[in-house]
Amino acid sequence: MSGAVSHYALKAAAKLWFVVAVSGQLMLAVYIAWFYGSAAMRSRLDTWNRVLTRGYVQGDTAGNAAIIAHLIVAVLLIAGGAILLIPAVRDRVPVVHRWTGRLYLLTAFVGSLTGLYMTWIRGTRGDVAQWIGGSLNAVLIIVCGICALRSALARRFVAHRRWVLRLFLLVSAAWFYRVGLFLWLLMNHGRIVGFNAETFQGPTLTFLSFANSVIPLTVLEIYLYVQNRAAAPGRLAMAAVLFTLTVAMGIGIAGATTHMWLPLIRTGQLNY
Repeated sequence: MSGAVSHYALKAAAKLWFVVAVSGQLMLAVYIAWFYGSAAMRSRLDTWNRVLTRGYVQGDTAGNAAIIAHLIVAVLLIAGGAILLIPAVRDRVPVVHRWTGRLYLLTAFVGSLTGLYMTWIRGTRGDVAQWIGGSLNAVLIIVCGICALRSALARRFVAHRRWVLRLFLLVSAAWFYRVGLFLWLLMNHGRIVGFNAETFQGPTLTFLSFANSVIPLTVLEIYLYVQNRAAAPGRLAMAAVLFTLTVAMGIGIAGATTHMWLPLIRTGQLNY
């Protein structure tokens, strides 16, 4: 009985995490599409600079093209990730799963390459340590994408699922960064602690630049191990960890939504 309960608890905790995460990511996708898309439709690309340090730069054709591609890719990845990881789609409509996966891989590669370009060639805010953290994420996305493709072609579907899960978490790193930042701000009652809001530098942001990839991947690897090898107490403990992380993530999502995404959608201004 305890074994069945622990399996159910772990599965339920994982599903809850996924639902909360996808809901928060869809909120980010709506914000990107509305804020950046409406500004583009009004020919007011300079509005992007309220959020991005080097969003739109007049005369920088290559750089502007890179940021536009990066934003489009972000929306496609969020939508694609939600579809790709739904078991019902994979089992009942495999052709949709396969084509979504191909588009997901392509956009993940494009997003990584444009991200590296914007960081090291065009320039962005933050410092070198943060750039290294973001670049590590981009390289890991490419590596995991290649491994996911190779395992699918070899029909090693268990390994393929694991590589896709890793890819999903790495692609979500920029979202984790924002959620983690607003969780930190809420924990400090809205005060700027551990970084400079003008230069966007400081230990808090350096930590987030690496943690947004390392922590989700570490939790995933522990989850996969516990799911297949641990006894009932281990599965129950992992379920409790996932539930706790989901609550923390939900708080961060609420903070980012109410203080960043919704205000920018409604008024084009931040609350912080």
